[in-house]
Amino acid sequence: MSAAWLEEPLATIAYCWRIERRDGVAIGLTAHDRDLEVDGFRYRAAPGMTPSAIRRGAGLDADSMDVTGALTGAAISEADLLAGRWDGARITLFAVDWTSPGAVVDLGSGTIGAVETRDGTLTAELRGVAAALDAPVVEMTSPECRAELGDKRCRVAMAGRRRFARVIAADGAMLKLDVHEPAPGGWGSGQLRWIGGTNSGLSDAIAASAGDVVTLRRAPRFDAAGALVEVSEGCDKSIATCAGRFGNAVNFRGEPYLPGVDLLTRYPGG
Repeated sequence: MSAAWLEEPLATIAYCWRIERRDGVAIGLTAHDRDLEVDGFRYRAAPGMTPSAIRRGAGLDADSMDVTGALTGAAISEADLLAGRWDGARITLFAVDWTSPGAVVDLGSGTIGAVETRDGTLTAELRGVAAALDAPVVEMTSPECRAELGDKRCRVAMAGRRRFARVIAADGAMLKLDVHEPAPGGWGSGQLRWIGGTNSGLSDAIAASAGDVVTLRRAPRFDAAGALVEVSEGCDKSIATCAGRFGNAVNFRGEPYLPGVDLLTRYPGG
């Protein structure tokens, strides 16, 4: 679409952000002093939100930008940021003519990287799509499995290895559930996904389990008692567990018998 309004002597430019969380929640914010509607989506006024200089190039260096603004309880709260609800959220930044918000000028897109909060102000880093080029392309050898239980490389069927449960009591990172684990330590190294309650939409790693008690790697961010959760079995990524418990050694993605710098410490008296 035409963006002739950018050439006008009197600027009517408004920045807009569309933020989509991984759980499907999407919000719109604009630096304008009143709400705008663009393509049927409402962008709420957040005049304190301002972007830094946008660094973009034709090379392979990752594009980056910082967005700074005041925390607003109705849109993005500090509690939700610290809880991780916005981790990895996708952001699209564009400019519009606030007098007639139809033509859009794309300025960048990516995902939320580092987030810093201080004195009621947040600074969020926007990492562009080129940031994926910084990731390693070749795996390093390891004695433990590099696959995740149930993924396309592991291939263990997870349909019967997930259980719904309700949290009866919570004491820090320890949760008592109304169901028992399928095997001793079966939920250890697994995942607990919050279905209801104030933690809904979040996930936590399980450090250990015993009967109807699971210990998370960190305490729940919000009140946990009475919440509905989904508990998934875990794997300690050792070849012994893979072969003995899951019968899946053929898909083991590690090198447990490859000599390494820790070869002498693997045996008693080493």
